[in-house]
Amino acid sequence: MNPITHLKEQIDRKGLWSSDLELGRNEYVKVQGSLDTNLYWVAKGSLRIFVVSENEEHTIRFGYKDNFIAALDSFLNEKPSDLYIQALKKTKLKVIGKSAFTNYIKSSPENMEKWQLILEQLVLQQMERERDILTVSPVERYRRVLMRSPQLFQEIPSKYIASYLRMTPETLSRIKKS
Repeated sequence: MNPITHLKEQIDRKGLWSSDLELGRNEYVKVQGSLDTNLYWVAKGSLRIFVVSENEEHTIRFGYKDNFIAALDSFLNEKPSDLYIQALKKTKLKVIGKSAFTNYIKSSPENMEKWQLILEQLVLQQMERERDILTVSPVERYRRVLMRSPQLFQEIPSKYIASYLRMTPETLSRIKKS
């Protein structure tokens, strides 16, 4: 079983969710400079994590149905971060706080293994993304992301995908047409 799905089901079974959160299109879960030690399960909708640099937004990651999303830096180090988390459409989230989550994870070696596996997958995904951005042409970057995450192109507006791929929306449009 997928470790992410398994973890979510275990949290459901234990009744550890602290609340549900509904967001409208373009509403924020987290803004730059704030502390957020929650982990969110996306029950419906989609979100993006981004930073702003020199008045330009740079999308780092997306979250959509049946995935966890968090400002991982703030979650782990319990300090404010520069990340924003924004709903891209009407979104429903389940919320679990860090202390409840950590207590659950530490309650068994199996839970620790699942969490470590999830974090390892996340690190590998980020490394692959960084490698793509640094070494691959825009066309190849698009192809690789399409192969890895076809759902992304169904869930996320093109202008945010372009930001994620570090290209203009016009370049992405040309690549998609060709």
